[in-house]
Amino acid sequence: MDVTLAIVILVVVVALVFDYTNGFHDAANAIATSVSTRALTPRIALALAAVMNFVGAFLGQKVAQTVSDVISPPQDNHGLIIVCAGLFGAIAWNLITWYFGLPSSSSHALIGGLAGSAIAAGVTVNWDTVLNKVVIPMLLSPLFAFAAGFAVMLALLWLFKRANPHRANRGFRIAQTFSAAAMALGHGLQDAQKTMGVIFLALLTGGYVSAGDPLPIWVIVAAAAAISAGTWAGGWRIMRTLGRRIIHLDPPQGFAAETVAASVLYTTAFVYSAPISTTHTITSAVMGVGATKRLSAVRWGVARTILAAWVLTFPAAAAVAAASYYLLHGLTGI
Repeated sequence: MDVTLAIVILVVVVALVFDYTNGFHDAANAIATSVSTRALTPRIALALAAVMNFVGAFLGQKVAQTVSDVISPPQDNHGLIIVCAGLFGAIAWNLITWYFGLPSSSSHALIGGLAGSAIAAGVTVNWDTVLNKVVIPMLLSPLFAFAAGFAVMLALLWLFKRANPHRANRGFRIAQTFSAAAMALGHGLQDAQKTMGVIFLALLTGGYVSAGDPLPIWVIVAAAAAISAGTWAGGWRIMRTLGRRIIHLDPPQGFAAETVAASVLYTTAFVYSAPISTTHTITSAVMGVGATKRLSAVRWGVARTILAAWVLTFPAAAAVAAASYYLLHGLTGI
């Protein structure tokens, strides 16, 4: 086995480890609201999310193409070291925020990691792609999810104002099965593709594919399986934050938040090819529906802590990735 092939295999394995951590880190995105409202039991919710994550991974490749265009490493072993270091930065930040139960963005950790390792190595970061496809959607998608969550919840309150509360809650618990499935499908569509994009970047850097080639089917299957396995492993710490600590949700609120978040994920993936954060989107939607009760119903102290994690994600993942690059570069001499 030559050195290039060995490094490509290493990068693919590390990318799938990132995909797995993405799954258990973001499992709460799809199911926390359904579990907290008792629409689904935790195990049924996790199984539903795992299956829909797997299916969602096969629905498109536009987000993967965007991720593979974030940096332009040299097409040699040095370029592979840069990609690998970027993945280490993203994995480290995922594990840190998971440990503290903070729903930060795996997507932005990945982009930050790739950018950090590229900067450390002195190679090109495609800042136009980062700005237009990552930063601007990062800022706009939570604001839209909050506003849409608020508006949809107000509409539901008006439509069902004369409904029997017990019957309405029972109906929305059933409806949450579908909204949670839609959210999990959107998560697979968005987040599995990000890993596909990194693997494609590694194959491109190693010379095993060309820039215009389609994604190999084994890449799609491997990324889908890894994120599904991670989702099944669950992310209970973050689930508590999303489902309880921000606001205590009822079934109509859970349905509204999941429906809004899923709609944003589909729109950004299919229309804008933008790798947005599923975590930012569902968290903002939860805050939006909660604010219809009264602004004080949302625990803004918890929200501020989450916001701090969001702000730190890019620089923290980039810093770890840069340190990983210097370490790998020093150890291997590549």
